[in-house]
Amino acid sequence: MKPVLPLIALACAALPSLASAVIVDGVLSPGEWVGARHVTEFTQVQPLTGEPGSLGTEAWIKATPNGLAVAFRNAQPAGVPRSQQRTRRDQMGQLDRINVMVDFDGDGRTGYDFVVSLPGGIADEVITSERNFNDDWDGHWHHATSQDDEAWYVEVLVPWHVAPMAKPENGTRTLGIYLDRVVAHTGERIAWPAASYQRPRFLSDFAPVEVPHYEQALLAVTPYVVAVNDRLTGDTDVDAGADLFWKPSGQFQLAATLNPDFGQVESDDLVVNFGAVESFFGDKRPFFTENQGLFDVPFGAGNSRLLYTRRIGAPADDGSGAGDVAAAVKLNGSLGQVRYGLLAATENGDAGRDFLALRATRDFGAHDLGGMLTRVDRPFLDRVATVYSTDHLWTPDAAWTIRSQVVASSVTQAGERRDDLGFQSRIDQALGNGWRQQLYLLHLGDGLELNDIGYVDRNDFNYVRYELARREDAPPEGSRYASYETRWAASVRRNDGGLAIAEAAAVQRYAELRDGGSEFWDLAGFTPGHDDRITRGNGVVRVPEKLYLFWERSRPQRGDWSLYGYARAAAEGLDGARGLGLELQFEPTLHLGDNLALQGAFGLQHQPDWLLWRGGNQLGSFRADTARIGANLQWQLGRRQELRVKFEAIALDARLRQAWRVAPDGEPVASTDPVPDFTLQNLGFQVRYRFEVAPLSDLYVVYGRGGLAVEDGSRPLAELLGDATSLRDAEQLLVKFSYRFTN
Repeated sequence: MKPVLPLIALACAALPSLASAVIVDGVLSPGEWVGARHVTEFTQVQPLTGEPGSLGTEAWIKATPNGLAVAFRNAQPAGVPRSQQRTRRDQMGQLDRINVMVDFDGDGRTGYDFVVSLPGGIADEVITSERNFNDDWDGHWHHATSQDDEAWYVEVLVPWHVAPMAKPENGTRTLGIYLDRVVAHTGERIAWPAASYQRPRFLSDFAPVEVPHYEQALLAVTPYVVAVNDRLTGDTDVDAGADLFWKPSGQFQLAATLNPDFGQVESDDLVVNFGAVESFFGDKRPFFTENQGLFDVPFGAGNSRLLYTRRIGAPADDGSGAGDVAAAVKLNGSLGQVRYGLLAATENGDAGRDFLALRATRDFGAHDLGGMLTRVDRPFLDRVATVYSTDHLWTPDAAWTIRSQVVASSVTQAGERRDDLGFQSRIDQALGNGWRQQLYLLHLGDGLELNDIGYVDRNDFNYVRYELARREDAPPEGSRYASYETRWAASVRRNDGGLAIAEAAAVQRYAELRDGGSEFWDLAGFTPGHDDRITRGNGVVRVPEKLYLFWERSRPQRGDWSLYGYARAAAEGLDGARGLGLELQFEPTLHLGDNLALQGAFGLQHQPDWLLWRGGNQLGSFRADTARIGANLQWQLGRRQELRVKFEAIALDARLRQAWRVAPDGEPVASTDPVPDFTLQNLGFQVRYRFEVAPLSDLYVVYGRGGLAVEDGSRPLAELLGDATSLRDAEQLLVKFSYRFTN
C-alpha cells in the first residue's frame, strides 16, 4: 500500500492548480470556479427600479493566465418562455442573452461588450463616450452555453490580448466590469452594478474589480485570397493580401495590412439621398475595426466624428473608381498613464492619398484629457488637410459630467491656406428622483473642414440645445409601460454669419413595454427660417415652419412572429405645416424554427410637398410617392455555417408641382422653367454563404446584383417596382477565403 500514498499526496497537491483551470464548455463544473468572485447582488435596471431581479441571477468573475473568465447561472423556470432563435454575429434582437462589459483600464475611456445568447449566438461591441456602442468590431474570445429545466448557463473567456492596456502598479489591475442578463419574454434587464446606458454616465459607473495582472503575447497573420467574376463582362480578377496583428505585451499592439481586402461580403442598405448631407455607413473591414475605440472621437451631432475610416479606399479623387489601398498600419499602446495610437494608410496611383491619425489620452482622476491630429495628403487635388483636436472630460462628482472639445482645421490647396475652429460642450446633470438636464453647445466655423478623413454633416453652424428629462420606472400596475423616459427640448440654430436657420421645440418618449417590446415617439416643431445648404452654395432659401412626428414600435417574438414598424409624418417643403407627408414602414419576421427566420419589409411614403435642388439657384416642389419592399432570409446551418439572402427594391415617382428660382433676398419665386417629372428605381440583391473554418477564419461565397435607374417622366409605383427587379448595372460572383494563423 505504501506506493499509493505518494500518488495521493501528489494528487492533493495538484488540486489547487486543477481547480483554477476554466474549461469553456458552458458547464459550471465542481471546483472550476473556486477562488472566483461570486456576484449575487443583481438588480433590475430595465425598468430602472433598483429592485432585486425577478429571476435569480448569479455570476462568477475570475482572472486566469489565459484571460478574464466569467460564468453565469440564469434561473428561468418553465413558466418563463426561453428564446431559442439562432442569429448571425452581431444580430441579437430581443433574445435571452447576457452581456459582459469590461473596461480593462478602469478609467471610463473605452469598454468592450461581449454578448452571448442562450442558443450560443454572439455579438461584440466597443463602448466609447460613456454610452456609444459600435458593433463593427469583431474580437477573438471564447464562449459556451448550456441549459436545464431550471436555468441556463454561460461561460466566457476573454483573452488579455483582446485590448491594449496600461501597465498596472503592484502586480494588480483594476478593471471596470458590468454584467447583465436580458429576459426576452418580458424585456427585463437584470444587472450588476446598478448602472444603465440610459443615463448620461454608464461606462464610468462600472464596478471596480481588482484582479492579478497577467500578460499575453499574440502574433496573428490572416492572409486572404479573393476571386471576383464580373457576370456582365465575363472578367475574373484574383487578388490576395494579408492582415497582421502583433501584441508583445499589454502596453503595445501593432496591426498592419497589405493590399487590404475590399471584397464585398457585407452589403449596405439601399439609401435614396437627394439631400445636401452625405449618407453615413459603418465600416466592417477587419483592419479598420480592430482596436479602433481609441480613435472613435465624436464631434458634432449624430454620426459626426474626427476619423471616418470609410474615407480610406473611398472613390478616388480622379474619378477612376474606388481608391486602391496599398498598405496601412495601426499602433496602440501606453506609456505610463498615457494611452496612444497611430493609424497610417496609403493608396496606390497618381491619385493615391496618404492618411495619418495620431491620438493620445491621459486620465487625471476627475479630469481626462485627450488630443488628436489627422492629416490627409491629396496630390491629385494639390490639397493637404490637417485637423487638430483637444478634448476634456470633467466629472466633479456623481451628478455632473462635462465634456468639452476644441477642433481646428488647416487646409492648403493650390497654394492657398484656410484655417478655422470648432467647439462643443455637453453638460449633463442628474437632478435626482428620475430628473436630469443637459445643455449642449456647438460651434462649427465657416472654414472648418473635417471631411478629408472625418465625417461632419455640415460646417458654418452654431447650435444651442437644452433638454430636461424625467424617467419613470414604477408606472401604475395597470399601465402598458414597464418604464419610460420623457424628454423636453428647445434649440436654436444659426450659421456663422448670424443667419437664423430655425428655432425648435420637441418632446419625445422612449418606453419599455410590459410585453418585452419598446415604443418611441417624437414630436418636433421648427419656426420659419432659412435653408443655407439646399442650393449647394447658390443662395440661401427662406423656408416656412416645419413639423415632424415619429412613432415606432417593436414587439419580440410571440409564437412564430416578431414585429417592428414605424410611422412618420413630416412637413418640410415650402407649404409649411400644410404640406404634411406620411411614411409607413412594417417589418414582420417569421421564425420558421430556431435556425431559420424570414424578415419582410414593406414601406410606403407620400410627400405632397418635396423640395429639391435642380441645379444653380433652381428648386422644384414635387408631389412624390415611394414604395419599398424587401426580404431577408437568415438560415443558421449549424454553428459554423450560415446562408443569407437579402433583397431590397425601391421605386419613386416624383411629379412637379412648381418650379422656383431663389431671389437675392432668399425668397423662392415661382418660375416657368421646364423642370421634368422623374422616376427612380433601385435594386439590391445578395446571396451569401459563410463557413467558419476557425475563429476569424472564413470561406465566403457571395452572389450580388444591383442597379439604379433615374428617368424623366412619371409612372405607376407598381410598374416601377416590377421593372426594378430587372435592373442589372452590376452583377458579380465572389469567393473569398481567409485563415488566421496564431502563435
